[in-house]
Amino acid sequence: MVASPLVRFAPSPTGFLHIGNARPALLNLLFARRHGGRFLLRLDDTDRERSTEAFAEAIRADLAWLGVAPDLFYRQSERTALYDAAAERLKAAGRLYPCYETPEELDRRRKRQLGRGQPPIYDRAALDLTTGERAALEAEGRHPHWRFKLDHRMVAWDDLVRGESHVDCASLSDPVLVRADGSYLYTLPSVVDDAESGITHVIRGEDHVTNTGVQVQLFEALGTAVPRFGHHNLLTTADGEGLSKRLGHLSLRSLRDAGYEPAALRSLAVLTGSAESVRPVASLEALAELVDLAHLSRAPARFDPAELDGLNARLVHEMPFPEVRERLAGLGIAEDAAEAFWGAVRANLGRVGEAAPWWRVVAGPVTPVVTDAAFVAEAARLLPNAPFGPGTWKAWTEAVKAATGAKGRALFMPLRLALTGLDHGPDLAGLLPLIGPERAAQRLAGDAA
Repeated sequence: MVASPLVRFAPSPTGFLHIGNARPALLNLLFARRHGGRFLLRLDDTDRERSTEAFAEAIRADLAWLGVAPDLFYRQSERTALYDAAAERLKAAGRLYPCYETPEELDRRRKRQLGRGQPPIYDRAALDLTTGERAALEAEGRHPHWRFKLDHRMVAWDDLVRGESHVDCASLSDPVLVRADGSYLYTLPSVVDDAESGITHVIRGEDHVTNTGVQVQLFEALGTAVPRFGHHNLLTTADGEGLSKRLGHLSLRSLRDAGYEPAALRSLAVLTGSAESVRPVASLEALAELVDLAHLSRAPARFDPAELDGLNARLVHEMPFPEVRERLAGLGIAEDAAEAFWGAVRANLGRVGEAAPWWRVVAGPVTPVVTDAAFVAEAARLLPNAPFGPGTWKAWTEAVKAATGAKGRALFMPLRLALTGLDHGPDLAGLLPLIGPERAAQRLAGDAA
């Protein structure tokens, strides 16, 4: 292992990040934390038509909410000179060659190959063009795209997740690195940036395994060090469907707006499909100690929204008051009662925002539900004097039980309905002191308060 690894997460600013993107971002960050390294955020924004500044800002904001703080940051759009220089070196070495086929011509050629039972890989016809033929094509107004000439050999590496791995590059088409308009596709800028910035470990989804065979050859053709690679299993929906930016309800910002805790997202994103049981882990440091790339499963990691709900609830139930003080204030909960209120209601919450309706139960107005007027009137007569405290509920209900003979549900449900207007909710031992003697008396009298 490199003494101080440098890893990167390189999203394209062409949409919002979703829960599936959180997995590689976090696995890279946690790997760096575990091994005393650094984390680079790189925006792969060479797609001029689809990349937007709004998406770029959203990516940074969503990662910050998730707790992913990069040590380094840059954009590919500001580094074009590096890619131009690399492309010229590859052209001079005979590894980058011009091709003039249109998309339609390439599609017809692939269909003919498939019809003959041949693999649909590029046949390198452009390499046979003479200087005159190329000039004639350009005279027609055609501009070349540029392909990287692969060595037809096996590329092998020791994968951080999958162990010994290989790709037979003889089975691949020479990849297009430069479009006809001169813009770059993903591969060349990615390799050049990894080499130039000194990336030591590339940790990404297993859908990039084939790309690794190409990229290793490209690193070698440019005469640069080849990083270590690790290809983790992908996060899918519960039905096994791949996650994508079109699944807007699973975007990080939609999950954040829905009130989920970043720690719940982090825990589910990286512990699912690992050797560890999925459980809420509040801190990044603790999570980094749990996640070992070598112990990730090879099976898809299925994202279950119900599991996220459970993790979030467990985090909320254990959340100390100082962590939610400002959020409770934002929900309109009175500062002088907030700590006691949080202690009373948090065990009933799945998300912090769900505290707001219970504050309305405390502060009112509540329309009481009186199912047994005589019983409630007797309970009102026995209501203790102010001030109410932690023992008031127990003392009161024991007195009502002794006077009426009611017990269990027959004792507690009429009181809950009268005091809160609801047949469920937090323990009234905690809520009653917050409701207070005046509102409690009014509600027991059947008045909204």
